[in-house]
Amino acid sequence: MNKPLVSAIAASLALSAATAYAGGPVVVEEEAEVVAEKPASSIGILPLLLIPIILCVALCGGDDDDTPPPSPG
Repeated sequence: MNKPLVSAIAASLALSAATAYAGGPVVVEEEAEVVAEKPASSIGILPLLLIPIILCVALCGGDDDDTPPPSPG
């Protein structure tokens, strides 16, 4: 009875030792580069300046009348 017990213990130790390293080491790699996002208000000042200029040109446009000015006299 002693011989089957010893062989069962040896077999269980062999199986547990083999499965202990089955997955291998766990390697965790961290990303070293962090990219900052642009804020939502980074559209710049140029579009804000162009909008009033375009509106002024469209609404305050020069007089292109083809009628000549009245003659003095």
